[in-house]
Amino acid sequence: MSERSFKDYNLGDEIRRALDLLKYETPTKVQSEVIPKAMDNQDLVVKSQTGSGKTAAFGIPICEMVNWEDKKPQALILSPTRELAVQVREDVTNIGRFKRIKTTAVYGKEPFARQKEELKQKTHVVVGTPGRVKDHIERGTLVLDQLKYLIIDEADEMLNMGFLDKVEAIISEIPSNRVTMVFSATMPKDVESLCHKYMHNPAHIEVAETGVTTDTVEHNVIEVKEEDKISLLKDVTVVENPDSCIIFCRTKEHVNAVFTELEQSNYPVERLHGGLEQEDRFTVMDGFKTGDFRYLVATDVAARGIDVDNVTLVINYDVPMEKESYVHRTGRTGRAGNTGKAITFATPYKGKTIYTIEKYIGFEIPIMEAPSQQEVTKHKADFEERISSRRVVKNNKTARINKDIMKLHFNGGKKKKIRAVDFVGTIAKIPGVSADDIGIISIHDTLSYVDILNGKGSLVLQEMEQTTVKGKKLKVSEAAK
Repeated sequence: MSERSFKDYNLGDEIRRALDLLKYETPTKVQSEVIPKAMDNQDLVVKSQTGSGKTAAFGIPICEMVNWEDKKPQALILSPTRELAVQVREDVTNIGRFKRIKTTAVYGKEPFARQKEELKQKTHVVVGTPGRVKDHIERGTLVLDQLKYLIIDEADEMLNMGFLDKVEAIISEIPSNRVTMVFSATMPKDVESLCHKYMHNPAHIEVAETGVTTDTVEHNVIEVKEEDKISLLKDVTVVENPDSCIIFCRTKEHVNAVFTELEQSNYPVERLHGGLEQEDRFTVMDGFKTGDFRYLVATDVAARGIDVDNVTLVINYDVPMEKESYVHRTGRTGRAGNTGKAITFATPYKGKTIYTIEKYIGFEIPIMEAPSQQEVTKHKADFEERISSRRVVKNNKTARINKDIMKLHFNGGKKKKIRAVDFVGTIAKIPGVSADDIGIISIHDTLSYVDILNGKGSLVLQEMEQTTVKGKKLKVSEAAK
């Protein structure tokens, strides 16, 4: 097949403009297979490995096809973890930014009332974890009678986490004439039967790379005794000297122990596990994406939802319990056309698990010698220099798309009878500003947010300090991030 371009798809100007800024030029295999069929409203079952670009594969057609005028949700994306829900929300928001597609994420461990307030706004796309989505449906705060698209993302992980019953309960509450798309890195029997039960003649798409792992990653195993793992970890990181590195552990206790050791050795490091407060987890994720630190020690909960294109090294400090987890962990590197490296520390009694993983991924993982002290000494100076400098993130998509966007905060909303049309009417009258420069508008009871696009934020802010909205003088300021 000749190389395609996103220009080949029948996409509107707003979506194309966002894709240009996001530097989406050539569709990945999964995107070129999925987008035309999704735009044709076909049900799809897609088997595609992590890191293959599947969020954009469903995000682009959804943003193109939803009707901006409709107030109720038209697309529901189910994600197994909070981290992934937030990542998908960010990706879909970026793609739909200039079409003003409003995407809301709902998940546990965050106040229900805050999400309820968000869902009162015009919402085009809802991304959520099954438990919290089900809660909103049951309490009447998420109304899905206008739903046209259901996407089940990472279906195999939904199964592993015991969510399939909740997914089925949600499906029973939504219109049957919807389009359904299921995405999964692997296709266990239970996921297959779910697809057959609830889908209409789905097209099956399998994007084969070189098996279940990507061929842009070099895999190795180092054999080590449990008590020698920490010193091996330090030696490996000195010799490999990664630009950014995720170290996966089996338990939060191991994460805490490894994190403490590395922090005491002056590594720029953070940790991520289920025992942390949700807000702290998001802060850590954001910090890793924006380059605040180079090393992240994490449990498997973090293997999904980390979409950082330049993770150069993944270390499995503990061999994963599930063979599928090996694919998801190592899929954090070698993304977006880059090469990466995955090194697994195997203790003597883990041989059987390694064999199971090898059988699953379809090749033997080469055994690598632990670095010699000579090698460590040779690389020490370069390593010290790198860990003392800030990581440069070359591909922060959200920063690129938000560069010319300013979010304004107004201290008036529904209680002052203000509607979106009032903001549009007022702002579009400012000389040099048109309705095309106004992005997503969110109106709450006592406050409102208005995105101003195309670098016109400062101009609008200045003018609105002197201008009334619907005859009312509102305080205006740049919204905190």
